[in-house]
Amino acid sequence: MRVVIVYESLFGNTHEIAEAIRDGIREAQPDSRVACVRATEADRDAALGADLLVVGGPTHAHSLSSAITRKMGLRAEERAPANVPGHGVEQGAAGPGLREWFHGLPKAAAGSLCAAFDTRGDVRLAGGAANTIARRLRHHGYQLVAEPTGFIVEDVEGPLRDGEQERARAWGAGLLR
Repeated sequence: MRVVIVYESLFGNTHEIAEAIRDGIREAQPDSRVACVRATEADRDAALGADLLVVGGPTHAHSLSSAITRKMGLRAEERAPANVPGHGVEQGAAGPGLREWFHGLPKAAAGSLCAAFDTRGDVRLAGGAANTIARRLRHHGYQLVAEPTGFIVEDVEGPLRDGEQERARAWGAGLLR
């Protein structure tokens, strides 16, 4: 089985979840070929030929990030005092994100499978990007194999809540059932 995980990550939390999902898929099906690709590096053909496309990103302003919300996050990080511990900004985080990647995503072949995830704060009415990602995937002709899922980040920059990587690993393994 060939699986492609396309993700966007600003502070590294979504990247960690994408890798945990990858590990879960590999544990469930050791002969699977799984690639984790940043949205900034995924060309329009990244998903072609995948048996399963998994897409995830951070939640910004209750939904999928945008160029504006990424810039706001980067500016806030630049203004943070140097002695405040944080996740730091991932390399390439300022580049295009999932919104831009979706613009170039070709229509899926009939029967193409997908899953959507996000990272989000555990705040009432925080929203989530996973449902928006799932809607965009369905619009491109993909069929969901699981409910869109959110993984909890303790603060804006992280870290991930204890147990979230293990939950992502189990969710990834479950996508193959």
